[in-house]
Amino acid sequence: MRVSQIIAVSCLSAFGVSAQDASTSAPAVEGNPQGRALRATLPDEPFFTSGSLEGNVRGYITAETGPGGVGVTYGVHFSNLPSEGGPFTYHLHVDPVPANGNCTQTLAHLDPYQRGEAPPCDPSAPETCQVGDLSGKYGAVTSDPFEASYHDPYSSLIEGQGSYFGNRSFVFHFANKTRISCANFAPVEGGNGTYPIMPTGTTSAPGGSTPSETGTVPPISAANALSAVKNYAVAPLIALLFML
Repeated sequence: MRVSQIIAVSCLSAFGVSAQDASTSAPAVEGNPQGRALRATLPDEPFFTSGSLEGNVRGYITAETGPGGVGVTYGVHFSNLPSEGGPFTYHLHVDPVPANGNCTQTLAHLDPYQRGEAPPCDPSAPETCQVGDLSGKYGAVTSDPFEASYHDPYSSLIEGQGSYFGNRSFVFHFANKTRISCANFAPVEGGNGTYPIMPTGTTSAPGGSTPSETGTVPPISAANALSAVKNYAVAPLIALLFML
């Protein structure tokens, strides 16, 4: 390999290391609206219909503005779990559950800082985990029934922020990541939430039209933009390598 090629390869390696180091830990979210509360309740019918599950996992997640407007306080309640396939996990996902209840269409975990699923979340450093990886940060579901409450500083109830989940969903999984059930978040009646969200499993409205999600999908995050820039920047370097 010529010296010029060695230099080009070194540049690419250094750029790759820089790209890895550029992933951002989640900051604490301040200024969440006081009194805002959301709830997502699993439907009667499961998305995954085989195995040891009888009916569907029963349960819900509540979310309300944390103390001083910092982050979100969660309440988690699950029961009627499958007799095998645990410990079970649950995560906030990017998209809402569509009218047909297809949990696959909720897409990936809520991850505005582009951390990715690997390596697994380190619960001793929750700011380094995916924002939506609630069970990774605060514990998997290991008992039936299961209840937990915790404060997550990195979740947002401010519409438009990347870590906002008021127009999103959560998915309940087997340990092997198979999706068992899912539900959309919606404002708690009597709270001050003002964002009408399509409920889980909403059927088509009269005339064949389907109710649409009215919450605003957050704009592309800085991390997403940075990732796109990196991809465009790497391409000419690779081309240069093969021209040398």
